Amino acid sequence: MIAAAVLLLAALQTEAAPPPVPPAPPAPSTLPAPVVAPTPVALTRVILTTEAGQIVIGVDTKAAPVTAGNFLKYVDGKKLDGTPFYRAVKVADGYGLVQFGTRNDPKRTLPAIRHEPTTQTGLSHTDGAISMAMATPGTAAGDFFVVVGDLPSMDAKDGQPGFAAFGRVLEGMDVIRSILAAPTSPTLGEGAMKGQMLSPVIRITTARRAP
Repeated sequence: MIAAAVLLLAALQTEAAPPPVPPAPPAPSTLPAPVVAPTPVALTRVILTTEAGQIVIGVDTKAAPVTAGNFLKYVDGKKLDGTPFYRAVKVADGYGLVQFGTRNDPKRTLPAIRHEPTTQTGLSHTDGAISMAMATPGTAAGDFFVVVGDLPSMDAKDGQPGFAAFGRVLEGMDVIRSILAAPTSPTLGEGAMKGQMLSPVIRITTARRAP
C-alpha cells in the first residue's frame, strides 16, 4: 500500500498546467461538410449504493476489456458489498481522488490482472474517470479510485505506465466530491498515505449492474 500511495501521490503532484487555448480559425468562405457524430460507446452501468448516496459508473468493456472485466467480476460476485471508500487524496481545490475496494482482504480479492495502459485503451484520467489502484503494473486487483478534476498526469506517457482507467462516473459526482471533502484522520495511514485515510470510512452497501 505504501508503494501504491507514493506512486499515486507522485503522479498527482506533477500535474502540469493546461496548455493555452489557440485562437479560433477564421470562418471559411464556403460551408464545411457536415460532421458525422461518432456512434456512442455502450457502457455497462453499475450502481454503487453508498452511505453517502448513489453513484452510477459506466464501465467501458470495449476499450479496456481486461480491466473493466475485472471490476465486473467484483460486482457480479458481490465482493464490493460492505467495502469502504477509505482514502481521499486532496491535491488542490477541486482536484484529487477517492479510493475504495477490498484493501487486499483475502476473502474478497481476486488475482491481480495485467496492466492496460491508457496508450492502449485510448481512455484518460479526466474528471470522473474510474481507474485501478496499484503499486506496479501487474499488481492491480481489487482496489479502485475515482479522480476529481482532469488529471492527465496519471495517464501513460514518457515511458511511464500510468494507471489503468476503465470507465467514468455517469451520475453521482456530487457524492464523489462529498467523499473527497469528508474528514480524514491525522494519524492513520503509513508513509505518504498518512492524513489521507477517511475517518470514518464510507461504506458501499451494494454494487450491482443496472437493470
